[in-house]
Amino acid sequence: MQTHDLRIANVNVFDSVDARITGPLDVTLRGGLIATVTPSTGNGAGTSSGPTLDGTGKTLLPGLIDAHWHAAFTTIPAIEAQVSEIGYVIAKAVVSAEETLSRGFTTVRDLGGPVFGIKQAIDEGAILGPRIFPAGAFISQSGGHGDFRLPNEVPRGICGHLSYTEIVGAAVIADGEAEVLRGAREVLRRGASQVKLMAGGGVASPYDPLDVSQFTYAEMRAAVEAAENWGTYVTVHAYTPRAIRTAVAAGVRCIEHGQLIDEETVEMLAEKDIWWCLQPFLDDEDATPLPPANIPKFKQMVAGTDRAYELAIKHNVKIAFGTDTLFDAHLATRQGAQLAKLTRWFKPAEVLQQATFHNAQLLAMSGPRNPYPGRLGVVDEGALADLILVDGDPVADISLIARPAEAFTAIVKDGRLVKGSTA
Repeated sequence: MQTHDLRIANVNVFDSVDARITGPLDVTLRGGLIATVTPSTGNGAGTSSGPTLDGTGKTLLPGLIDAHWHAAFTTIPAIEAQVSEIGYVIAKAVVSAEETLSRGFTTVRDLGGPVFGIKQAIDEGAILGPRIFPAGAFISQSGGHGDFRLPNEVPRGICGHLSYTEIVGAAVIADGEAEVLRGAREVLRRGASQVKLMAGGGVASPYDPLDVSQFTYAEMRAAVEAAENWGTYVTVHAYTPRAIRTAVAAGVRCIEHGQLIDEETVEMLAEKDIWWCLQPFLDDEDATPLPPANIPKFKQMVAGTDRAYELAIKHNVKIAFGTDTLFDAHLATRQGAQLAKLTRWFKPAEVLQQATFHNAQLLAMSGPRNPYPGRLGVVDEGALADLILVDGDPVADISLIARPAEAFTAIVKDGRLVKGSTA
């Protein structure tokens, strides 16, 4: 284990606040924090009393943040996640967590699944993985986007009061204000940094058409009040104007997806300062594998992606980046490639800013429920020392972040090297 300061010498630094490259600089890490950022002395590796990384010709980025992740369900096929022994699901997730970190994503906001144990093991240093801002079980109405019960588990109670997905902590199925309130309080009790509700129809779910709105205003308001009492916020899965408007009226602070939104609703998001976590969902090589019956919903959803980004940019909505990768081991390896895909709508520097500084601002909305107090997403004195050393300039060549195995020569989390070696 590292016991000395770690110095990164003569390196160009991505200033995520202003979205530009600065340097060369010398950056020193101490006690899990960035201790100093100073103009380079021109000395490379081997000139410090402690371990040193030579940053000559390289760029230092803040660790990347994926604001919509499902650590328990990223790489495992959907049917295996539904019917396998939970120990197997978690074992696969442990491997996936280390692979996530190896791609330079040092933090994820997990928006549904049994991740509290994985997070605890990562935080204790028992396994490698990113910082996790957990929602725990996502909260869904019966027949909603989070209702993955098998046909023989309906009506409720036929196999006991709770379904398997509820027992293992993947979902809370709640109907009525009292059940939603209980569900929100239970995930907060377990350590949720934010609460996740399913407010509208979904693509991957088996029962709900894409256009349906889910939960009433009163039900969503119950979850919002519970979250507000704990000093944090609610985010919702929603695609349509009606679902989004009901959620915002109830006090929800972030919208996930939103590809079927209209301009009037986007204007409302801007006016009320609501975060919008968008994903670059397209009908391309990164499409989530789905059963044939779900393909029409997928095509309807991705047809709105370009317009969603265009409207968000036009009205200056606060945009976060997330992948929402599910159920496919190969797709998980494309995490950085999906980030790079944002150049379809943004300049490369803006892409990097979105996955660092902007996403960190969203995470900070957890307030006192933030499991990692401190500043993320910046290379600045006093910030948490989560960093990536890139061989080259990712602003000039954004494809570097899509090739982490070769382009990321070092990855640092909490001030410790998890990839790379020092002089």
